[in-house]
Amino acid sequence: MISVITPVYNGERFIESCIKVVIDQNCPNVEHIIVDGGSTDGTVEIIKQYAQKYPHIRWISEKDRGQSDAMNKGIAMAKGEIISFLNVDDFYESNALNRVLELFTDLPEPSFLVGNCNIWGDEEEFLYTNKPKNLKITHLLSSTEPPPFPLNPSAYFYHKSLHQKIGLYKVDEHYMMDIDFICKAVQAATVRYADEAWGNHRHIQGTKTISLVKSGQHTQHLSDLLEEHKKKLPLFEQYQVDILRGFYRNLYQLKYYFRRTKHYLRNPQDLFQKLRFRLVRILEKNVVS
Repeated sequence: MISVITPVYNGERFIESCIKVVIDQNCPNVEHIIVDGGSTDGTVEIIKQYAQKYPHIRWISEKDRGQSDAMNKGIAMAKGEIISFLNVDDFYESNALNRVLELFTDLPEPSFLVGNCNIWGDEEEFLYTNKPKNLKITHLLSSTEPPPFPLNPSAYFYHKSLHQKIGLYKVDEHYMMDIDFICKAVQAATVRYADEAWGNHRHIQGTKTISLVKSGQHTQHLSDLLEEHKKKLPLFEQYQVDILRGFYRNLYQLKYYFRRTKHYLRNPQDLFQKLRFRLVRILEKNVVS
């Protein structure tokens, strides 16, 4: 059985569609665990209505210490041997759960199974597909562009027993608990990547992750978390991460200069305008001095 866990707080806008996403999977071996943090909008009423009709829905509503705490509560409630997290505003591709269960029949325990995730904008426009093909810990800790991590849990699944090896989600981590978990998971589990789209993630303005990015703190928080995990690696792997970071940094700079050169070749007027602006700034500086 697969246990789909949805942590939610004041999710009235999306909770019904989230519940329907799991129902529409037509998966006979699924339970949907909804962990509500004491919502004050209409979330709980919607959950109740569906739970009365569908026995695969189990839920609780009580105050918690944040998303990680809610996720851990869901894990404790889970009866399935396979765990999936579906955030209230995300959704699966058609038949994703049946496909995942099929693949798990040939995987040793504990395993971490990762697919592709489609990323959508606030206006329901398709942005790109996250394809985390390389899940080696040294790669995850060294590369930043494109994002090497699975970006959303709607596209990855794992044995519940994995938590016996790596522990639960960090309750005091409120933004990047998934990245912290993945860094541990890829070192403790059998990792498999399938080049198939299973999940969909919406970039919605106002969510805590987007707010963190806009505040400018996202990069530093991620850097600190990755450095924390790097220091726990054997020395040889730490050196690998440092070497790879330098390589990727130079590679991205070359790509940037290539793109700029290509742009200026196609739009020489932009280059002339930029050179003119810089020349004016130099002359103004000399006059002042």
